[in-house]
Amino acid sequence: MEITCWGARGSIPVSGREYLRYGGDTTCLEVRGADGAVVVIDAGTGARRLGERLVRDGCLDISILFTHAHWDHLLGLPFFAPLYAPGAAIDLYGAPMAQTSVREIVSQAMRPPYFPVQLEDVAAGLSFHGACAETFAIGGITITPVPLSHPNGGLGYKLQEGGATFVFLTDNELGHRHEGGLGFEGYAAFCRGADLLVHDAEYTAEEAIAKRTWGHTSVDDAVRLALAAGVPSLGLFHHNQNRTDDGVDELVAESQARAERSGSGLRCFAAAQGMGLPVEPQGATSR
Repeated sequence: MEITCWGARGSIPVSGREYLRYGGDTTCLEVRGADGAVVVIDAGTGARRLGERLVRDGCLDISILFTHAHWDHLLGLPFFAPLYAPGAAIDLYGAPMAQTSVREIVSQAMRPPYFPVQLEDVAAGLSFHGACAETFAIGGITITPVPLSHPNGGLGYKLQEGGATFVFLTDNELGHRHEGGLGFEGYAAFCRGADLLVHDAEYTAEEAIAKRTWGHTSVDDAVRLALAAGVPSLGLFHHNQNRTDDGVDELVAESQARAERSGSGLRCFAAAQGMGLPVEPQGATSR
């Protein structure tokens, strides 16, 4: 299982010299299975560049998992090149959240007067899959969803293949339990045994107090979850649109210092646009 981050920014894409190291595109991850299966998680603005790469490489059998329907996770979908590639086959998965179906979520992003091309007019063959509450498989990758603690709901995912386990929980507020979400211990149990946890860490502790109920987590709580779950590697995600590269570096240093004070071997890093995310079975290599 190979994981590439195509966008790690939250809320809105940004650009400028102060955002070069971690990038300005919003949520999009690519997961490649050992059998060549292509799983895309969310279609934020990072999906534009990913889509161009997939078409160029001739990878036109694609599955997309949506965490939820907020704009920063859908903005790149109308610009996802495989949609317009004849012969492409795209499976779309996700819970209906505030909409009646995954099809409605997607079609609303591609509807006049907001976008000139309607979903019905794309060249790719599309298959929609309803609320995925149970474990399912895409190729050799086993996927288990979990409800997010976020306004309007959503899903996080655990992906497993070849003994490696990756958990992705963006837009998940650990300091406040939204309707349908789990409590802290529930998320700790879900993450236990993971080789890599990528979790929302949009706020400092002070910012999280002021923005309680907004659906995002402080770096302190993200580290606390990783420690409680006993994961070896934590990727900070959903970087605030106003957080510069230097500011993200500060959060990484803070999180790593906290991990070291705990006596844990936890490694903390910030997900960056273009980064390959490290996921190896525990014990496979020395850490």
